[in-house]
Amino acid sequence: MPLSAPRGARRRKLRRRADMPLLGGARPPIAALLALLLLVAGATALVLGDHDRTAVDKAVLTSQQRVAEDGALALRASLDESVTDLQRAAALFAGPEAVPADTVLDKLGKVYNKWRGLAVIDPAGGTLLAARGETIPLADALTDKGDRTDRADKADRAGNSGKQDGGKGGGATPRLVKLPSGDTRMLVTAALRGGDKPRLLVASGTLNVPGISTGENRSLLVVDSAGTVLAKDGPSIARTAWAKRAAKTAAAAFTKTPEPGGHPGASGRLMGGTDKHRTAVGYAAAGRAPGETSPAGGLGLSVVTSVKVTEDAKAVRTQAFGLVAAAVLLLLAVLVTWALIRTVQRPLIGLYLESRRLGRGELDRPVRAFRGREPARIGAALESLRGQLLGGRPTRTGRARGGIGTRTTVIVCGVVLLAWAAPLLLLLNRAGSGVAVPKQLVEDQRRRTDTAADRVRKALNEGWADVASVAQIVGAGSEKAGSEKGDKGDKGEKEAREDADAGSATKAVLQTTLREHTRYRSVYVLDADGKVLTRAGAAPRHPAGRKPYADSVAQLNTSGKEPAVAAYAAVPGGKGRTVVGEYDPQFLISMVTRPGLGQVWLVDDKHRIVAADRQHGFRAFSKLPGKHLDDLVTKARKDTNGTALLHRADGGSSLAAAASFTGGGAVRDLNWQVVSEQPASWLELPEYTAQRHTMLAGLLGVTAAVACLGWLHIIVVRPLRTLADQAEALAGGDRKTVLFPQHHDEAGAVVRNLELIRQQLRTAERPPAGRN
Repeated sequence: MPLSAPRGARRRKLRRRADMPLLGGARPPIAALLALLLLVAGATALVLGDHDRTAVDKAVLTSQQRVAEDGALALRASLDESVTDLQRAAALFAGPEAVPADTVLDKLGKVYNKWRGLAVIDPAGGTLLAARGETIPLADALTDKGDRTDRADKADRAGNSGKQDGGKGGGATPRLVKLPSGDTRMLVTAALRGGDKPRLLVASGTLNVPGISTGENRSLLVVDSAGTVLAKDGPSIARTAWAKRAAKTAAAAFTKTPEPGGHPGASGRLMGGTDKHRTAVGYAAAGRAPGETSPAGGLGLSVVTSVKVTEDAKAVRTQAFGLVAAAVLLLLAVLVTWALIRTVQRPLIGLYLESRRLGRGELDRPVRAFRGREPARIGAALESLRGQLLGGRPTRTGRARGGIGTRTTVIVCGVVLLAWAAPLLLLLNRAGSGVAVPKQLVEDQRRRTDTAADRVRKALNEGWADVASVAQIVGAGSEKAGSEKGDKGDKGEKEAREDADAGSATKAVLQTTLREHTRYRSVYVLDADGKVLTRAGAAPRHPAGRKPYADSVAQLNTSGKEPAVAAYAAVPGGKGRTVVGEYDPQFLISMVTRPGLGQVWLVDDKHRIVAADRQHGFRAFSKLPGKHLDDLVTKARKDTNGTALLHRADGGSSLAAAASFTGGGAVRDLNWQVVSEQPASWLELPEYTAQRHTMLAGLLGVTAAVACLGWLHIIVVRPLRTLADQAEALAGGDRKTVLFPQHHDEAGAVVRNLELIRQQLRTAERPPAGRN
């Protein structure tokens, strides 16, 4: 029966859509899978090459760069601390009246012993008012553009700005001067405010190499922006050409922008010497990152470290393995692609062509038979529909049980590819625990751990010195208040007034100290019985009822959620009063956080963890993870330079080191240590490099297989199974369900053709017009 005009137009539109080019379907994921597998095979052949001695040199070079970075940070921190300490100390002497110059120097000398010389000068006339220690080159201290009056104004403004910014590097910029003896000194100036005439406090400090232990094979240099050696330690290397090149390279790299999140300054490494006598060099600038404030960061200093490489590297041969693995993957890629094309792509295109032929009314030949469960089901349904278009009755085709389903085919292909990738990812080319780790790397682990311990020790001692300087000011204020009150009233009333004056005067000093020192969580004053008189910051954690500790840094607890560590400094003439500065736990964590050192712990005398690096975290006062670390800590207490070992276990090897606090100071009674452990697999050794490359190849293979086969399953396999159900329902007589495609691909084209067939069958089965 002829179709109506609107229905015929709709049919022609569907036919035109069925003839449109197919952009999706089975071909893109199959082609992508083949391309990715070829790329993975090529990458496997390339990355699994032989690793010769240069790979071991790279691991040693990286270690030297880390050592230099540690030294540069320690140098910069030490110089910055000297600058800020002088500026803060000068600010504490501010007042309406000028403190005598000799008094200022005497009080500073009782607290700080870092400066070689101290002086108070009149910047307007260049007159020396008082001096202590070695002679300071005043001409260099006053060298600046403009006249001396301008310099005095600049110094006063610098001191004010230094106080306003919290002492974080504000104030006059330090400078380096050369003494007639050849030694280099760093001169720092700070404004002494008080009275009518401006004065300058000047200090000279020694420019020492960082606190890194040296030996027969290691040298340390501190160079300026011109490459001139300012300080050195260890065997002399200044006569070698490559050593001069290293110094110039470090100086030239100072101006380079540091990498985000890395060392705050340029750093690098060099390999010098001949094949038989090699020397690894690392250098790092003691600079500052963009936006970071550091007075010493602008001095142009760099640290250069060098060590002789005495071990011959062992080459690792993996080229043949990589070629074989790549060849196997190429073979599997061809087989999998052929299987998918034969069982998925070709049957799907055949179904599209057969359904299009029936939709166009070409019913002269039967639908050909298809292999595979879903294609066979759809083909049988199409053959039944062809008979119905010729006038037959609807029949149920039944599910074709023979053949393998498309989902099973895809799963088998995935298993085949995973059988190649999984061994590379999990089993093959494992380095194991028998890898030969160069002794130099174990020694570098010890040196870096020793440097970290020295860094924490100095930071705690510097904190105590700050608290002691506050105690000096508190004591001076109390003496002044007492002298002003004089003989008014009886003794009890006088002491009460002195205590009240001390509390009000000290409160502002404590608040200023807490604001300028981020290392403290709270600062407070205790009386002789341990009672808190005044405080600034968080609640004090000094044990209730306990008398203050003697001048030292003390550990206040051995349990709880976070450690409590404080610096105690007695107030001179304060009748037992003590100023206490409690360290912020985050400050301790920042002190032991260093990249490339592995897990780092700060432990007390009972091997309980007090702090750990940020990356790995810790639970306060927990034990070290491993008996070998406890034994190492015990051994390190007997060795002033620390100790290290290469620990081998079933899970692999690791480099471990421990270093105790040495050098005395306020932390002498803590008996703390810094412990570090780094898995050997993190090192850039050829065995571990080959293992990581092998795992990378396996991971790439897994990713390619899962991504492409998963894509094929979502786009083709699931729609094909749904299409089989729809085709069988239509062949069984369902004329009401409208069929429309979900995607513009082969499966969608078959659905569109089935919809055309459904419309033809429904029109043919409709009763003639006017017949009841």
